[in-house]
Amino acid sequence: MISVDAIGLSCPEPVIRIKNAIDTGEKEIEIKVSVGAAVENTQRMAKSQGYALVSKEESNGVVTLRFEKP
Repeated sequence: MISVDAIGLSCPEPVIRIKNAIDTGEKEIEIKVSVGAAVENTQRMAKSQGYALVSKEESNGVVTLRFEKP
């Protein structure tokens, strides 16, 4: 699994970081982002590349998203 820390970054940086992780071919990716547009935008990018959201947790303004590709 690849873990990506995009906490505090503004779009498009979180999207670029998850795209870079996707490009490695890894089947499991976890990304941590600040609440806001980055949450929806990273989910949209992962879905467009064939990844499914398997968990979403929010704590203290940080959202942890975990994706898997079948």
